[in-house]
Amino acid sequence: MEVQQFLAKPHILVVDDDERIRDLVSRYLWDHDFVVMEAEGAGQAREMLERFEFDALVVDVMMPEETGLEFTSSLRGVHEVPVLLLTALGEAEDRISGLEAGADDYLAKPFEPRELVLRLNAILRRTAKPQETLRPFKIGRWRFDPALQELRDGDEVLSLTTVEQNLIRALAGRPGDAISRDELAEICGVDAGERTIDVQVTRLRRKIEVDTKNPRYLQTVRGAGYMLAPD
Repeated sequence: MEVQQFLAKPHILVVDDDERIRDLVSRYLWDHDFVVMEAEGAGQAREMLERFEFDALVVDVMMPEETGLEFTSSLRGVHEVPVLLLTALGEAEDRISGLEAGADDYLAKPFEPRELVLRLNAILRRTAKPQETLRPFKIGRWRFDPALQELRDGDEVLSLTTVEQNLIRALAGRPGDAISRDELAEICGVDAGERTIDVQVTRLRRKIEVDTKNPRYLQTVRGAGYMLAPD
């Protein structure tokens, strides 16, 4: 394989303490045109993130010492890499916990390997940097630059998850207009349902609002959805 072809393939880090599962997932992804590296836990994954760039992480939730949820949550201050969580827990509350931790998608075990590939490809499509149409704009004290996909106030910088980036871009594209939860879910590439989008809006409000109980910028429009209110 030529170097350019190798570099063009999506690079995935599989993080799982179960060597058998880790190897099975890795082999399947290699067979479907991914470049895969493995880590047996959160500590090793952090070391690899310092040395290599990845297009996405596949992270098991039920790991000893540091769970996948804890690891994903800790990443969100320093890394924007998309995370797909794998877990034996498939209840709605567990999925919501994954989203609250900053995960981009959630797949319950046992799963069809083909579904993992489809979900990873969907994440990669959503996170591909599009042709930029939005200019940088202000939200309160924060400046959002679509090219950098971060919130900045002087030297203070807040990283955003991929879902948060898509959410703020969607709302900023139609300032003053209410966008329904279902439409936002489709734009952000998450499961439809008001609870899912509500979780993401709550996370974003914590970053941009002075008073999250009385939001100034990211407002709820009863019966219609959410709206970004311009200054």
